[in-house]
Amino acid sequence: MIRILFVCTGNTCRSPMAEAILKNKAISGIDAKSAGVYAISGMPASEQAQKVLEEQHISHAHQSSSLSNELVDWATHILTMTEGHKEAVINMFPKVKEKTYTLKEFAGHTADVEIMDPFGGSLEIYRQTYHEIQENIEEILKRLGNE
Repeated sequence: MIRILFVCTGNTCRSPMAEAILKNKAISGIDAKSAGVYAISGMPASEQAQKVLEEQHISHAHQSSSLSNELVDWATHILTMTEGHKEAVINMFPKVKEKTYTLKEFAGHTADVEIMDPFGGSLEIYRQTYHEIQENIEEILKRLGNE
């Protein structure tokens, strides 16, 4: 079983969208969760993130989670939205270094490995972020299919 933990800052925008995108694919043998390095547990996804997911006909029922030992132990792969998140995860949980990457790095990018934070931005910015995440998830699925 492949268990992917998506990580961003507050777990209300990028990582919940990534989790919802992957879960919506309903791929046997792959599960997803999300968390934030500075999340307050129990918060809903941002209004704009919810709207973009609804536009894409992706169901979601999200409550934010703070990064925890339980979550990092559950994950076979930890995929972060930025290098800063990756560093924070590794600093908090050094034991997970070997399974922690940025999403874009795991998708095969060697430069520009950051997924822009749409927080506070327009609905159009959230749409752009959604599409960037979605494209990179397609790439990681190809990679995981070859592992």
